[in-house]
Amino acid sequence: MDLTPVRRRSIPDDVFDQLLDGVVGGRLAPGQELLSERRMAETLGVSRPAVREALNRISALGLVDVRQGGATVVNDLRRRAGLDLLPKLLVREGEIDLAVARSILEARLWNGPKVAELAAERAPGDCADALDAVLDALETDADPVQRQRRALDFWDLVVDGADSITFRLMFNTLRVAYEPMLDALAVVMEAEVSEVDRYRSIVGAIRERDSHAAFEAAHALLEPATTLLCAALDSARDHDREDA
Repeated sequence: MDLTPVRRRSIPDDVFDQLLDGVVGGRLAPGQELLSERRMAETLGVSRPAVREALNRISALGLVDVRQGGATVVNDLRRRAGLDLLPKLLVREGEIDLAVARSILEARLWNGPKVAELAAERAPGDCADALDAVLDALETDADPVQRQRRALDFWDLVVDGADSITFRLMFNTLRVAYEPMLDALAVVMEAEVSEVDRYRSIVGAIRERDSHAAFEAAHALLEPATTLLCAALDSARDHDREDA
């Protein structure tokens, strides 16, 4: 029997997760006023400091505001939340949200070429050699999930070369959101991660400082799988609506 480590969770973590799930799942609507700390603590059977800690964490995500007089009001996450919420939006109650998955693929399609373009303009001289080393490992790896990880490592280096803190933070968040899907995407992504020559075209453009060629090569690599996956997600959403 396979065993996994037992996770010890704190009371504030549990309160935080309940509040977060309520906001993300729509059970706590924008503009709704939450219970006071005292009443929430009584209802949940926990201490007020535990509730206060959870509320501070939810507030830091931009999901609630503590207003004058002590009232805590739910915000519209589409207006106030940041990218750090994306992994939580993607997987809810063990299920992948198909619309969120589609949005991640769309961001991947357009962010990838842009960071490749910037890397061709800004990357240090040894960036192309480091990228080639990752591709050598990708070319020899036989495991489909590990090959996707190699591809992510490739893009990690490209983002470094782009030297943009905004794209770096976006990539970090998108990677965290994307990695839970690696097993499910192994078959579909196999065609893309096998296109080592297309990856090397990106590296060649970065080495030659040809930003336009880097953008075009990255788009040519990412577009086929993105189109295929988005179509599959749209079909799955239509099927779910028919069953509803």
